[in-house]
Amino acid sequence: MKYIIIFFTIVSFGSIIFGYLFESDYKHQFIGFGVMGIFFIVFPLFSYHRWKDKDVKDYMLTKENLDKMRDKNE
Repeated sequence: MKYIIIFFTIVSFGSIIFGYLFESDYKHQFIGFGVMGIFFIVFPLFSYHRWKDKDVKDYMLTKENLDKMRDKNE
């Protein structure tokens, strides 16, 4: 999964850089596809990869978690 994320990140940034550096009729499409790749492919894959084994309840501000934080600070 890590290598897939790195691959799509490089492809997306490469597309953006290609759109800025080279004059062509499709330069805006290259920039747009690069930005869309980052936001619709790279970011969701990265978020899934980082959160797949985590429990959401550990990060929510529930009464139990607030009590744990208070006990830890005292």
